[in-house]
Amino acid sequence: MIAHLVPLLMAAGLTSCGVYMLLERSLTRMLLGLMMIGNAINLLIIDVGGPDGNPPIFWANSGKETDADPLAQAMVLTSIVITMGVGAFVLALTYRSFNLTTTDDVGDDEEAMRVLQLSDEEVIAAEPDQGVPVSAGDLDAVPESEELR
Repeated sequence: MIAHLVPLLMAAGLTSCGVYMLLERSLTRMLLGLMMIGNAINLLIIDVGGPDGNPPIFWANSGKETDADPLAQAMVLTSIVITMGVGAFVLALTYRSFNLTTTDDVGDDEEAMRVLQLSDEEVIAAEPDQGVPVSAGDLDAVPESEELR
């Protein structure tokens, strides 16, 4: 199997640009990055699918010595459908986020930042006892000050 260098370099360039765009905070850029990676995968599948040949139809003949591989074409069609489904989902998330926050930038999670700043002792103290079954009688014995915690 002979793989041509130019399509491989194009797939590598599309993948690297797509990954760079996925690392941005804007959901629109994330969507464009996903589309770039999807197109790079399609180009890679077609490139490694083998040389061109006769169409994979029983009665068609284009004068080539070998037949084209229909599996690569079917995989690209499947990849296109999956990429469009993921793109539609991310576009719906972007639309919903824009309606709620009037921006498509993803902000920091305040709760995650608060937990990140906790010390180890505070984390251990905040964790509930694990593995201890609680019955209905145990809940009645808990003082009111601890129920709210």
